[in-house]
Amino acid sequence: MHVKTGDEVLVIAGKDKGRRGKIKISIPSARRVVVEGLNIAKRHMKPRGRGKPGGIIDIEAPLDVSNVMLICPSCGRASRTGNRFLDETDHKGRQRKVRFCKACDATISDTTKKK
Repeated sequence: MHVKTGDEVLVIAGKDKGRRGKIKISIPSARRVVVEGLNIAKRHMKPRGRGKPGGIIDIEAPLDVSNVMLICPSCGRASRTGNRFLDETDHKGRQRKVRFCKACDATISDTTKKK
């Protein structure tokens, strides 16, 4: 996927088109992301004891990853991204793979998983 948890994105399709938000949850297996404060859905909940009253609550529903564009931290525009390998290596001797903004050619972040 071209976006990760914590990235700021612009919604390019759907009912929240044109709005910005930060990715709260990324679900790569389903190619979906949950963006903070966007794509709000109503959920009817039954009471679950004293601490969980029932009623209609608002939840953030997942969006398809194709409906969001990454906002480049350096140029501030929504742009497409690409991947490239750097000359330096990681601790296992492999080349580092990073994302870059295709509009301003700036490096965005490392694509390796952090544990």
